[in-house]
Amino acid sequence: MGYNIAIDGPAGAGKSTIAKQVAKKKGFIYVDTGAMYRGLALHFIRQGIQPEEREKIAFACQDVVIRIGYEDGIQQVYLNGDNVTSRLREEAVGNMASKSSAIPEVREKLLELQRNLAKEEDVVMDGRDIGTHVLPDADVKVYLTASVATRAKRRFAELTAKGEECDFDIIAADIAERDARDMNREIAPLKQAEDAVLIDSSDMTIEEVTDAILALCGR
Repeated sequence: MGYNIAIDGPAGAGKSTIAKQVAKKKGFIYVDTGAMYRGLALHFIRQGIQPEEREKIAFACQDVVIRIGYEDGIQQVYLNGDNVTSRLREEAVGNMASKSSAIPEVREKLLELQRNLAKEEDVVMDGRDIGTHVLPDADVKVYLTASVATRAKRRFAELTAKGEECDFDIIAADIAERDARDMNREIAPLKQAEDAVLIDSSDMTIEEVTDAILALCGR
């Protein structure tokens, strides 16, 4: 059995950044769910399936295996044993991933793949429902959050650094609206697992949050 660390929380809380840092420090696999969706999308493309062919996509989910590994410290994605990392950023793959990810059978397949990976490997996984739904028996569960104002400031700084014009109030309103949507959706809503440790990163550095999570790990 693998050792599993689940990190949940709202958008902009820094989950992916922290999860990658924790995985690197522990020597664990960071489970990039976006890359897994793209791997599935490439499988559908290879089968000659169009994005609107939902029944064919559902059927194609039955015989596919997506795995994540590392070579020389760099994440690699394997589709049925074939390293497809170099193809995941192709526009056609991205378009297929965006459209197919809404299909229930695709989400169920990804859930199965994630759980199988977590059984076999030591992993760090982040999202909205990891501790409550995907890995309910994770060894360490963290609910990582930050105030709306803090998350809006981070997003504002990120966009400004890219030279994009943006409005802080609009960003903050968008974040608050997304929180409400994530927390009230019918399927796997965002919420803190009963046994998850709450970490508010509003006044913490990336290193401080990483260290706080590492301190929770039994090994």
